[in-house]
Amino acid sequence: MRPLARIRSIKQKLGIVIVLATLTGIVGFVFSRRVLGLSGLVSLPIGLATGLALTQVVARGMVRPLREMAGAAAAMAAGDYRRRIERPAADEVGDLARAFNAMADELARTDQLRRELIANASHELRTPLTALKARLENVIDGVEPADAPTLDAMLAQVERLGWLVHQLLDLSRLESGAEPLDRSVFPLVEMLDRVAAEAGAVAADVGIVVDVAEPATLVNADRERLHQLVTNLVANAVRHSPPGATVRISAAQPFAGGPIALSVEDDGPGIPAEEAARVFERFYRLDAARVADDGGAGLGLAIARWIVELHGGTITTTPARADSHVPGCRMLVTLPSAPA
Repeated sequence: MRPLARIRSIKQKLGIVIVLATLTGIVGFVFSRRVLGLSGLVSLPIGLATGLALTQVVARGMVRPLREMAGAAAAMAAGDYRRRIERPAADEVGDLARAFNAMADELARTDQLRRELIANASHELRTPLTALKARLENVIDGVEPADAPTLDAMLAQVERLGWLVHQLLDLSRLESGAEPLDRSVFPLVEMLDRVAAEAGAVAADVGIVVDVAEPATLVNADRERLHQLVTNLVANAVRHSPPGATVRISAAQPFAGGPIALSVEDDGPGIPAEEAARVFERFYRLDAARVADDGGAGLGLAIARWIVELHGGTITTTPARADSHVPGCRMLVTLPSAPA
């Protein structure tokens, strides 16, 4: 029973409760004296009891959200994030209840992300470990010789494990903000040329070109993190490009003092429109089987998103159009320019 649920102020509710309790006590006292003919010493406790009873009935509805919050908090402490405050009132306690529900939703989402992260990380770590264990057992049992090709294959699995652990730690530091940015002003084209040279040395069958509208364009960013951002985008583009394709790295500043638009384009199959919003999630992959074979763990774009957001920029992707015969994907990043 919540007769005062629509009143928007807890102060008004308390005032109404006091007035009602006082009037009820007076009515009880008068009724006992005049109707029942009881003495004043007997009528006074009856009046007080009547007012107190009404107070209990009305106040119970006022404190009910608080009791629900206490119970829900205890349930959350035990790991149950499903409890919510039903029908919060319109007053300050109701505001607290709605904030509590929002917090519970966020905690539930965070807990789900934590569970997914543990499950995905366990899966990604188990895959190279299983392959490495199988090769080692074969060598020990004499099924495979301990020659250079076998050792190279095992080393590749160890390197994949190390790279995955490095990416997980990197993403954790970025998300927590534990590693601040070391901003400096430097020419953007120099960094892009270095990324293209490094990626080109690995991707011999995919061409990488750099196109900067104004070579003197300066960027205000963390040099190492920006290098990591572009490297991740280029590596993702190369991974999805067919042999003989070209990955294009472009940068332009549409107007003086405005943000810098950086894009990485490839000639791969593109991203379906319904998947475009999810490609920056941790461990998300469009083609899990093929990308896992290529060594991708679905962390590169998640790290790229966090680097961009730490710089105060944005990152988006252009999904493939169903009615278009032009393949490819375009990752667009906007970054703050250097102060004039």
